[in-house]
Amino acid sequence: MGTFSVTAEIHPADRSASPEAVALMVDTGATYTCLPRSLLDRLGYRPVGRRQVLFANGTEAEWDVTVITLSLLGPVLPTLCFMAPDSSPGLLGAVTLEEFGLGVDPIARRLIPVKTYLM
Repeated sequence: MGTFSVTAEIHPADRSASPEAVALMVDTGATYTCLPRSLLDRLGYRPVGRRQVLFANGTEAEWDVTVITLSLLGPVLPTLCFMAPDSSPGLLGAVTLEEFGLGVDPIARRLIPVKTYLM
């Protein structure tokens, strides 16, 4: 599947300021959303833990994670986010897509609402 980007808004941790629009590359192969640490620091987010990261080339690292408030195609929800090095692109991962009830239309290169299953 080809990649494409969507615009999301990241709300500051203390909600005292306006959200910041960011372009995120939709990456269904990424488990979690990931944003540059300097952006998250500027918006007041602090680590809540650390997680192991496995990259496509087989290397591993351990990165801080935080819980951000994200607006994506309307809804505003919390989601887990990796605090990535500043050289990293913003990625929209599979967990966030599921939390927002969104799937990927690879032909039209867009996000689409999907049913959530409880089976």
